[in-house]
Amino acid sequence: MALVVSLAVATVVMLLATRSEAQSAAPTITIQTEPPGLRHAVGEIIQFQVDVTGEEGHPWAAGSLTYTLSDDGYAPLEEETLGLTGDPLFLSGKLERPGFLRCEVEVIHPGGEVLARAVAAAAVEPENLSPSREAPVDFDDFWSEQKQRLASVPIEAEMVAVSDAGEVELFDLKVRTHEEWPVSGYFARPRSEPGQRLPAVLWTHGAGVRSASTERATEGAKQGFLSLDINAHGIPNGKPEAFYEALTDEGGRLHRYASQGRENRDGVYFRGMFLRVVRALDFLCAQPEWDGQVLAVIGHSQGGAQALVAGGLDSRVTFVGAGVPALCDHTGRLRRRTSGWPKLVPALTDGRPDPVIAEVARYYDVVNFAARCHADTIVSVGFVDRVCPPTSCYVAFNQIPGSLEILPEPEMGHAAPREIQDRFWQALDQHRQERLREAEAAD
Repeated sequence: MALVVSLAVATVVMLLATRSEAQSAAPTITIQTEPPGLRHAVGEIIQFQVDVTGEEGHPWAAGSLTYTLSDDGYAPLEEETLGLTGDPLFLSGKLERPGFLRCEVEVIHPGGEVLARAVAAAAVEPENLSPSREAPVDFDDFWSEQKQRLASVPIEAEMVAVSDAGEVELFDLKVRTHEEWPVSGYFARPRSEPGQRLPAVLWTHGAGVRSASTERATEGAKQGFLSLDINAHGIPNGKPEAFYEALTDEGGRLHRYASQGRENRDGVYFRGMFLRVVRALDFLCAQPEWDGQVLAVIGHSQGGAQALVAGGLDSRVTFVGAGVPALCDHTGRLRRRTSGWPKLVPALTDGRPDPVIAEVARYYDVVNFAARCHADTIVSVGFVDRVCPPTSCYVAFNQIPGSLEILPEPEMGHAAPREIQDRFWQALDQHRQERLREAEAAD
């Protein structure tokens, strides 16, 4: 297994607060870790230096600072309130197991108003994080049966031209599945010479309910790909915003969709979502222009989860780009750690995870799909991500048996900034070139 760790030099997290009515300007909090670096050892003392400044960088000496140290936000290891004197504050802690030592601070006005918040986190042997539970013994059988049901239905596609001007042809696409909701997205392809063979890329969406993206589909086609952007729910594209909002309102089909059916293995909402990804890949592979060499899936958050699922379910996938992937380590509570969105397994009144849902969740844990992903894979992780905590992302990353690259971002929360997207594109372009060289050498 090839492992590439991308080095980031920043160790400072800075968040600016909103202006306080009682102050001419809100303070700025800067947190630095000592010793610096992207990795620390289990049991190592880690110190956070906290500086609070006002206008023009002058020390802030009013009010107090409340801090919390935790293992990636699961439960406080230490909490305290300290008076601000204008001098730096030094907060120390350690973890006795792999994880992320998280430091959260608030600056409190003497009147009780929160003036500013900031967070930093230090990685503690994250490469040693392991799944909270193993995959079910019939995990592969279950998903094999699901794919067989899907495969029993022919790949029937409805393509309505949206635009065929310029260098790209764009279509509103529907592809039949074996269930009620089809694959629904925008498919774009570059105008090409007869017989030209092209790589393919599938774009998957983060959480929420929205149309597929014409821009993303077109962007891929302009780079020389068969490019398909699908919405996550098989719903119509290009509708007014009110159409999508109605689906999520109480009584709407997609109201709180992430928790729908979680008490039953066959009823979990994500089952249909994952199978639509497979059918979208079926469509791309059926295109006469596909080169048979490069099949990529890229997404962030819920889309990152779908990308890893694609790599685990479909051996045709050669490249996966998973940004801050969701749906990882659903049963993390069993190890006293935080699970990724959507926190699928609720806690009972005694704090224990619901045993029925915890068992069902094992079939939908992205960690288990990642363990079956042999594609070239790049993953981004935000050290201060609350939605998809870095602990959960690393648990999945550590299971991937294929060729890997990770982008550890100490200052990043739950985000897919342009620079991360560009890194994914660069990795995909390199993958495409390597596959082409391999194909030429084999001829």
